[in-house]
Amino acid sequence: MQKEKLSGHDLRDMFAAATAWLEKSAPEVDALNVFPVPDGDTGTNMLLTMRSCMEEAYRAPDHSASGVADHMAKGALIGARGNSGVILSQIYRGLAKGLAGKDEVMPEDLVIALEQAAVTARQGMTNPVEGTILTVAREAAEAGRAAIAETTNLVELMTRIVEGAAVSVANTPNLLAVLRDAGVVDAGGQGYYVLLDGSLRFLKGERDALQTEKPQIILSNITEGGPPPIIDDHSQEEAYGYCTNFVLKSDKLDPDKLRAKLEKRGKSLILVGDENQVRVHIHSLDPGSLLHFVIKFGTLHQIKIENMDEQHADFVEMQKQKMPVGDIGIVAVVPGDGLAEVFTSLGVNAVVAGGQSMNPSTRDILQAVEKLDCVSAIILPNNKNIIATAEQVKSLTSKRIAVVPSRTIPQGISALLGFDYEANLDGNFSLMCDNIAQVKTIEVTRAVRSTKIHEFEIKKKQPIGFLDGDLVAVGDEVNQVLAQSLEKLNLDDYSVVTLYYGKDAAPEMPEQAAAAIRGGHPAIEVEVVSGGQPHYDYIVSVE
Repeated sequence: MQKEKLSGHDLRDMFAAATAWLEKSAPEVDALNVFPVPDGDTGTNMLLTMRSCMEEAYRAPDHSASGVADHMAKGALIGARGNSGVILSQIYRGLAKGLAGKDEVMPEDLVIALEQAAVTARQGMTNPVEGTILTVAREAAEAGRAAIAETTNLVELMTRIVEGAAVSVANTPNLLAVLRDAGVVDAGGQGYYVLLDGSLRFLKGERDALQTEKPQIILSNITEGGPPPIIDDHSQEEAYGYCTNFVLKSDKLDPDKLRAKLEKRGKSLILVGDENQVRVHIHSLDPGSLLHFVIKFGTLHQIKIENMDEQHADFVEMQKQKMPVGDIGIVAVVPGDGLAEVFTSLGVNAVVAGGQSMNPSTRDILQAVEKLDCVSAIILPNNKNIIATAEQVKSLTSKRIAVVPSRTIPQGISALLGFDYEANLDGNFSLMCDNIAQVKTIEVTRAVRSTKIHEFEIKKKQPIGFLDGDLVAVGDEVNQVLAQSLEKLNLDDYSVVTLYYGKDAAPEMPEQAAAAIRGGHPAIEVEVVSGGQPHYDYIVSVE
């Protein structure tokens, strides 16, 4: 795909490809975080910011290049995570400024937009530091400016931009002492390089490479006798204090005046936004006083405060203990309060609300994993549509992750019963997967539309039954459909049937269903539990 210009859709798809490319290297970018204050994971924060950026891009009603860019900037600001995410949001804000009024992106437009992106990102920093993503953004744009005098081919131009970014990233240790000492490149700069490289691969039409290859991690190019380093000397601070992040909303904000006021109240200030909303990142020894001060300017949202002294102590300890030891945590995706109680009683450490029609995002699951005080974690998706989402968490956390592919609630419960507290992660993964095969799942819900599936003529709102995901029964009454579904099994081969009834089930229905099962199969133990799940009258475990 050799493009000479980009439409709004092309621009959106290009950065979507870049986001997917970044996702493949997020852990490696995280690993480059060597600053003494572990103020978030750079790769993860950039990826989550880009996801929010792209979610908003796909909502853009105006499909011009400027319309898409504006929505990308909005999404990046709303979803910005950590220092690197905030800076990245400013890059996209600048990109949108550079593409203002453009229906399509010509090569010259792209260079102007990247130059504006670099300038806007730098303006958003109180004390811009060389050897960071700011330097890489500027030098990548400069490479584009030099190239535009020689070519108007979009692929050739982007190739030169990516090459310029790579050289800039490799040189960051010569500009920042902490990078030189660690022998690595700047994490934010590396992340930005990956985004540009992913964009180039999209322009080249390298779809297979985007799926099968992984981004290059730039090696440091430390030179002797190079320029004197400009040091972001966090390590000289006697106390780290608190990393405070928040969004301030009002209809009469003045970002420049607010920035000047906050500069006196903390360090490492980043303030971005407009007269209606600003996002602030600042290091302060007294976050309470800080928040009390800013509340007079508007309403506070998305407040997050982290104790950096503790973070630093933890960081140092982790460096001393390369293989930390801890328990295995368990995260389960569960619909309904009753089912949440069941999973918690069986040892689940964190429950993420979700299921049919309300699949959680990778961000939701990731946040639950990160809150666990453990080195390893097992995720139970409990829904076939959530397994792939859960798998994405592996690349976003430093924890070891195992996703047990439970496709139903009963499978998740059965898997939990196989958990061995004395086994390691791999051993438990194997045990829990084996247990999944020991249970059958019946689900009874109601059709959302009229249709025909195989021999079944289905009317809208009619009860329908599934056995391990296959449609097996249709009827006019919920308990009738449940009975028909159970008939597909030889219940004499099983010993326990558990009925988890939904939040909209009539009180007498579950007990009537249980009595019918006991009457036909006296040897079977039948349990009735309030699952509280939406949409499904019954979720049934047969063991």
